[in-house]
Amino acid sequence: MRWLTGWSTGAPRAGAPAHEALGTVAPIAARPLWTGPNPLWAVGDWRPEEIRLVTLRPGARAAVSTGFAAPDPVEDTPATTRLAVLGHCGATDTELAAGLAAARGGAVRHLTAWPGSYTVVLRAGTRSTLLLTDLAGAQPVFHTPWCGGTAYATAALPLADLVGAPLDTGHLAARLACPESPEALGTGTPYLGVQRVPPGHVLAVRGGRAYVDAYDESGGGGEQPRGEAPAVRELTRALLESVRSRVRTTVPAPRGSGRARLGVDLSYGTASATVALLAAAVPLPAAPAAGSPEPVPALGADARNGTRHGPRNGARTGARTGAVKGSWARAAAHEPPAFEQLAAVTLGETDPPATLALAPDTPRLRHTVLDPGPDTLPYAGLRADPQHGRLTDEPGPELVAAARAEARFDAGGTDHLTGYGARQVLDGHPARLADLLRAGRPRELLPPVAALAGADRATAGVLTGALRTPLTVVRAAHRLSRIRYAEALDDAAARLTARHIPDGAGTAGHRSADDLAWCVPGPAARWLSDDALSAVALRLRLAARRPAPEEHPGARRARHALYRHARSFRTLVHAAEQPGQRLHAPFLDNQVVRAARLLPDDVRLQPGARHALLRAVLTGAGRTDLPPDWGRGPRPDRTAPARAGLRLAADGLAELFDAPLLAEAGLIDLPAVRAGLTDPATLLSPTALAGLADLVSTELWLRRLRARRHGACWTGLPHPTHPALP
Repeated sequence: MRWLTGWSTGAPRAGAPAHEALGTVAPIAARPLWTGPNPLWAVGDWRPEEIRLVTLRPGARAAVSTGFAAPDPVEDTPATTRLAVLGHCGATDTELAAGLAAARGGAVRHLTAWPGSYTVVLRAGTRSTLLLTDLAGAQPVFHTPWCGGTAYATAALPLADLVGAPLDTGHLAARLACPESPEALGTGTPYLGVQRVPPGHVLAVRGGRAYVDAYDESGGGGEQPRGEAPAVRELTRALLESVRSRVRTTVPAPRGSGRARLGVDLSYGTASATVALLAAAVPLPAAPAAGSPEPVPALGADARNGTRHGPRNGARTGARTGAVKGSWARAAAHEPPAFEQLAAVTLGETDPPATLALAPDTPRLRHTVLDPGPDTLPYAGLRADPQHGRLTDEPGPELVAAARAEARFDAGGTDHLTGYGARQVLDGHPARLADLLRAGRPRELLPPVAALAGADRATAGVLTGALRTPLTVVRAAHRLSRIRYAEALDDAAARLTARHIPDGAGTAGHRSADDLAWCVPGPAARWLSDDALSAVALRLRLAARRPAPEEHPGARRARHALYRHARSFRTLVHAAEQPGQRLHAPFLDNQVVRAARLLPDDVRLQPGARHALLRAVLTGAGRTDLPPDWGRGPRPDRTAPARAGLRLAADGLAELFDAPLLAEAGLIDLPAVRAGLTDPATLLSPTALAGLADLVSTELWLRRLRARRHGACWTGLPHPTHPALP
């Protein structure tokens, strides 16, 4: 796990106790980025090119450095400004320097407009530090009060380790009951006292006090939707820049690893196929020759600035032939090197042409089909020691499928591109139907409602498809468009208390109607205890007394669904990323999220909108040979691996819930959970399977957290005092 951390202390006040321990506390295995009373460290396996530092002093030009360097010996003054960009950032050194100069005037939004996924830390003078989160939530920031100031980090677990924060069972209950509801989750974390900075916000620490403010207005002040053609052009440009910036800065694989430099997911969806096709069209930078002391220019800072390496002062290298005045010997002609292939990985594909049809005529893709054995099924870790596994920063359902993801990423590249987030960024959330009604465009409900009716007609009969589905969906959309925010939250709290929780059964139209609400319970809510549900309901009732949000319910629901998916991707990175590897999700980049906001709602809600948008992106990128039925092939059963894994892990699952920590904390109804586990592989619906994954992953995370030693992230902490037993 990679993270950065630091703190900002306030000015000492008369009579206040001094904190001499600040000078001795430091993260273990950390590298300082800047020192002084308000330091900043980078912890973990950061690559040198992932750390960009800019320093601007009065009367001097901005100094830009890449990688770890010795701390600056010059003491900062109130006029000194520093910028740290950590992660994958496609900005050149010139753009970084210009961005820092503009940020001195107070603007910070432009610091998040570069390609890539990264965290920005801005330090103005000696008493003010600003940290910016991304728009999707894949690069979060956390903070907590400490020693009269504020400690911050890009991971919550180290901060909890620093201050000795206990578990926040109320937040865990909210994560299980309403994982997409900001009214229930708030800004808390699983650790009591450690706060999360919401996506699209900036954490400003001034004089040791923390202030959180939005730098990107996602509601009424955000980007206004455009027409379909301009929005698709902007989406094409943003996605191309995101993929190209990663391909052109990939690094060689470690010696002896046998891993390709660049890998891509080639699963059953059009998102991963789009990323694979875009990456295959970009040539990889030349790999450094063996034993060469200097790096290839394409990977250095000069290449990012757009300059080319060559003979200095016009000097030429090579021997003169003397045959013609001014002639020079030319190197012998060589055959052009073959293009380096990309490792395209598919797991569990029994019919390889099904995925190859998504990426036709692409010789640069070396397709690898992995046979999913028993050790790669979900819940495979339950057959061994449940505590054997990585401790992630937060719990997530990806923990139960970590072995499956590890097998896929192990066959990928040192830089591995995925299509995570495309559905949440591009698709039309069902709640957006209410936004169309609010905007006075009821006719635009016809195509999506007709598509739902057609799907239900094929599965549930003519009466359901032709009559019940349209009436149910349109009635739910009208209700959401008219109901008051406070009334909707009070109604959701009452439903939680009464256990009126949708089970995910029924037709597609019925499930879409259940999604047409301000707050929707999660799949694990059905197994929570009465006390846990009552605590979450109280949070909703308190939130109903606050001012209503300005944005429409559909846009708000879609935005928080994206936040939840980005949190899941972050947990996946912590649980399955291989040593030295980087997992990339271009769809979660800031510029891609901003470009997708420009898409009109009626375009998003069209049947097959995501496939059509991605096809338009590939067409704009020059890929015009896609088949007419691209992306419309049959999809495999997504629940089949989970059911197979549950059958094999039935004994381990029963042992896990023999004396679970979730029941000890009062979060679950243990008899109901055990009753549901009598034959989980065949009796549980897809929604119930997702809820079971949430419960099992949270239980695994709690056990690994309890087995962890306090203070494992820090050195110099005082020894904890244990109270005497009564």
